[in-house]
Amino acid sequence: MSAVIFGVLALLLSGPVPMWLAASRWPIHAPRAALVLWQSIALAAVLSAFSCGLVIASRLLAPGADGRPTTDPLTEIHRLGLLAWITSVLVFALTVVIGARLITTVVQVAVRTRRRRARHRTVVDVLSHVVERSDPRMTANDLRVLAVDEPLAYCLPGLRHRVVLSHGTLAQLSDAELTAVLAHERAHLRARHDLVLEAFTAVHHAFPRLVRSTSALDSVGLLVELLADDRAVSAAGPRPLARALVTCSKTSAPHGALAVGGTATLVRVERLGAPRSGRLFDTGIYLLAGAILVVPTVAVAVPWLTELDRLFFRH
Repeated sequence: MSAVIFGVLALLLSGPVPMWLAASRWPIHAPRAALVLWQSIALAAVLSAFSCGLVIASRLLAPGADGRPTTDPLTEIHRLGLLAWITSVLVFALTVVIGARLITTVVQVAVRTRRRRARHRTVVDVLSHVVERSDPRMTANDLRVLAVDEPLAYCLPGLRHRVVLSHGTLAQLSDAELTAVLAHERAHLRARHDLVLEAFTAVHHAFPRLVRSTSALDSVGLLVELLADDRAVSAAGPRPLARALVTCSKTSAPHGALAVGGTATLVRVERLGAPRSGRLFDTGIYLLAGAILVVPTVAVAVPWLTELDRLFFRH
């Protein structure tokens, strides 16, 4: 029964639930709460999938004569039957493979992303120059300006982070719009939105192409932009940000960077005039996220852990 419940949870949290959440309109009005919910769903889906495999594999642990578990294949085949024993072994092997693939993917995504950022940061530092302005915003140590006519504005997260602008950005944006852009990029850097995106990217690439969907990754990418937009609105107001978004809408960030433009510009501009969710609604979403992560896991895992405790630690 535990395996069935974990399996159903994994299927629901990796299929219908993400599809519903990606198609919903309310997350754009409560981006922080929605991002927490997405993280909870992703983590609960992974834990449920692993738990389902481990519960099935635990059938291979039968109490021996002394009450402790035995893994003698002949004994297990006699107890379970050949087909059930082979199924349990294959499920356990598949669980180990998926776990190894997930860990490997996390490491690969992290290493590859940081290498790209390091190379791009070196190129930016070589090609950029200092802007002669009395505005203290333009003299920050992490700010770089490129001699490019196209309006560019993005950040390179990390310990040696950079905020990159172009001549086109400085020429086409007003002071208020520039304030909004800088606030947007620094919001990404302070909140380390790149780490959230890395985690969802790793989970996305860890699963086979036939079963994975881009809905979670795309939705989370939009949500982190909305959170940065909110910081920009606080710094400069909605209209300067809207104009800046339109100006930079045709540009996109290089791999590993986060840009102010290029991501669902129309949705983000329309959202600036829409009402925000209330504190009560956000609290309800946080409670739902906690319930999705904690309640099913505890309700199903406790009986299973009790059984393992009986097998391994009690005579």
